[in-house]
Amino acid sequence: MTHSLLHQILDYANRADPYPIYEELRKSPVHHEEDGPYVVSTYYEIRSLLHDPRISSDARNLASTARDPLADSAQEEGALPPSFLRLDPPEHDRLRRMTNRPFGPPHSPHRVDGMRGELRDIVSGLIDGIGDPGRIDLVDQFSYPFPVTVICRLLGVPREDEARFHTWADTIAASLDPDPDADPAARGKESHEARMQLGMYLAGLIEERRKKPGDDMLSQLATAKGPDGAMTTMELLSTAALLLIAGHETTVNLVTNGMLTLLRHPDVLRRLREDPRLAVPIVEELLRYEPPVQLVPQRTTMADVELHGVTIPKGASLWLVLASGNRDPQRFDDPDRFDPDRRDVQHLGLGSGIHSCFGAPLARLEAQFALAELARRLENPRLLEDPPPYRRNAVLRGPRHLHIACDDIRP
Repeated sequence: MTHSLLHQILDYANRADPYPIYEELRKSPVHHEEDGPYVVSTYYEIRSLLHDPRISSDARNLASTARDPLADSAQEEGALPPSFLRLDPPEHDRLRRMTNRPFGPPHSPHRVDGMRGELRDIVSGLIDGIGDPGRIDLVDQFSYPFPVTVICRLLGVPREDEARFHTWADTIAASLDPDPDADPAARGKESHEARMQLGMYLAGLIEERRKKPGDDMLSQLATAKGPDGAMTTMELLSTAALLLIAGHETTVNLVTNGMLTLLRHPDVLRRLREDPRLAVPIVEELLRYEPPVQLVPQRTTMADVELHGVTIPKGASLWLVLASGNRDPQRFDDPDRFDPDRRDVQHLGLGSGIHSCFGAPLARLEAQFALAELARRLENPRLLEDPPPYRRNAVLRGPRHLHIACDDIRP
């Protein structure tokens, strides 16, 4: 093998189909090359580590000698303090609890469910605005604007500011994707500028909400009076930035990977058109088969951890390859087959343990509405190129464009 497996995972040439590399990787559940990270690729081992209190998400626990080639690709905060995604208990638990109060049960049980009408309207409006059915870029015209619009409504960003907000979100999201052709200094400056603008905008919004709260999530976070007290402004800013970026990046990929998979499985697409309720099992199987987050880098061991006869030393960099675990034949029968009728789909597509995806209920609902409505309204849809061009990012894997055509768009 000319290139190491680690190099192959990161190599853009393999982005369209990384699954044969993951199959190779699973031959040794703990893979380690020279001074690189320890890579875990099998289902039960990944799951156990996601629940293991000896595994840290805080980069400050990484030994100075540990090297991680993805160390910068998942940074979303820049000048802000780490979001709860990058913290361990008890700080993680406190911030996650506080963020969850206005988002889900038990304090706000209807927040996500109450958005069904709004989600339906946003999806319909975007499909109405597609224009020429002969050439559609599903990413630019649908999958990208959809979750940003949703997160704006959720946080309470005024509609007249949504366009500015979109622009900053686009710039920050683009910075998560390595681009070898771009000038890194210029991109870094552009991304930093967007973060600063977004931070200042959110800080102004938070100040307004403290004086005059609404029923949006930002108002509730800004005026929280729960048992954990109130978030500081900086904590609030990093939480809002996390919700924006994490809540939008992953859903873009989930919807786009979903439509690509359905177009490759026209029988399933036809069934979905005839019965929109099938969207629920389809999205669960998609989260297993083509997860939007392929791997979790930037985990660190807080003690020596023994796994399959390998000792992962304290302070080591650890990668958990969720997408590989999702196709582990030890856990799933015929794992490379897309099967929405599959029973017992306990996938790792939204993580597991204390860091399992915070926005999971919303992401699932967004994907269900999007795919069911695209299936219903696009007449005879087909791919114009396969495979499509992928984003460069090995962690947040998905098509950068998905060019499709259809005969007509139904009302």
